[in-house]
Amino acid sequence: MDYFIWDVDPIAISVGFAKIRWYGLMFASAFISSYLLMTWMYEREGKNIEEIDDLLTYAATGTIVGARLGHCLFYDPSYYLNNPFKILAVWEGGLASHGAIIGILIALYLYQRKVPQSYVWFIDRVSIVSALGAAFIRTGNFFNSEIFGEVTTVPWAVIFQKVDLLPRHPVQLYEAISYFCVFLLLLFMYIKRDEKDRVGVFFTTFLVTVFTARFFLEFVKTKQAAYEDVLGMSTGQMLSIPFVLAGLIYLVLPLFKKN
Repeated sequence: MDYFIWDVDPIAISVGFAKIRWYGLMFASAFISSYLLMTWMYEREGKNIEEIDDLLTYAATGTIVGARLGHCLFYDPSYYLNNPFKILAVWEGGLASHGAIIGILIALYLYQRKVPQSYVWFIDRVSIVSALGAAFIRTGNFFNSEIFGEVTTVPWAVIFQKVDLLPRHPVQLYEAISYFCVFLLLLFMYIKRDEKDRVGVFFTTFLVTVFTARFFLEFVKTKQAAYEDVLGMSTGQMLSIPFVLAGLIYLVLPLFKKN
């Protein structure tokens, strides 16, 4: 069977010593789309657009710092604790989505103290743009030929030529498509929302859908940590469970209160 061969150069633009990677372009696209979407939501709700620059600065800082610390502490803590300066070596790669979520939540809490909007108001709306941003970033992983899937014989398997000559699940694209679908769902919910809807529903829906997808896609993903397969689950799966449970509890608990 002829499989699709992926051998695209991860460097998108090279001018002298300056090199711009596809991953960097995808990361930039995530923040640009976030800015545009947040501007649209602020205008739609009659909020002060001048606040967006500070909001996204906090969110971007929380994303990068949280994702980096999450990778270091969740996926290879012994190495980074013994080599703490390597934590700063972001150019060597290594960002964790679970850490990014925690970083964003902390950053938004700090930002919310400066403005009149509630904390949950922010995380509801940032969750919508985060789903789209996650789709961009996983597409960047595909360009980098990293975080790929297990060997398979499915017709749509991809050979990442820069890695080996084995057909593998393009799990980066599975995730990108899943997160884009979550974004569309959240955007639809936002447009159709009723003022009586509970605050926090967008964020908790984001948690349940994104990390449920992440949990199941981990089954076809190559190992990302030295201590994988604890209790039969990967590190990514173990980290996803608390997020899914937190979302489900928030969504389901009012049903028990009514009864």
